[in-house]
Amino acid sequence: MNNHTRTDVIVGVFVLAGLVCLGYLAIRLGKLEIFGSQGYVLYADFVSVAGLKLGDPVEIAGVRVGKVEAIGLADDRARLTLRLSDDVKLQDDVIASVRARGLIGDKFVLVTPGASDKIIPPRGKIRETDSPPDIPDLIGKFVGGDLTSKGDKKGDDKGDKKDDTTK
Repeated sequence: MNNHTRTDVIVGVFVLAGLVCLGYLAIRLGKLEIFGSQGYVLYADFVSVAGLKLGDPVEIAGVRVGKVEAIGLADDRARLTLRLSDDVKLQDDVIASVRARGLIGDKFVLVTPGASDKIIPPRGKIRETDSPPDIPDLIGKFVGGDLTSKGDKKGDDKGDKKDDTTK
């Protein structure tokens, strides 16, 4: 083998190794699963899952136990497909809620464990769900106030004072 051919072979090996490493990093950082998904699937229906994305975590007590695999519609409600680890078993009275880290943080699904002895089977459904609060509505209520309840309280107070002074 001459020197020129040997150099070509060495460069080819390094290029091939670089491509393999690049492919591995792309798969790991992109969170792709080539060899099939591990774990099992559960479903949960919500009134709203505003801001939740595919791949967002599913957590119990702050520990990641799965991810959001799909988001779709089922009878005018948002249906989440959750992929959970095989070692996590959920009781049939768990509560799933969509939460955010901070005011405008990333969304995740929080699962609050139940006390039942009955376990949800794979491809089963979480019955109890809690949708995230609508932030613009909350801000509007806070800034504008609930005018009907404030007016009623002021009117009641004035009425009571008038009754007290007339007696």
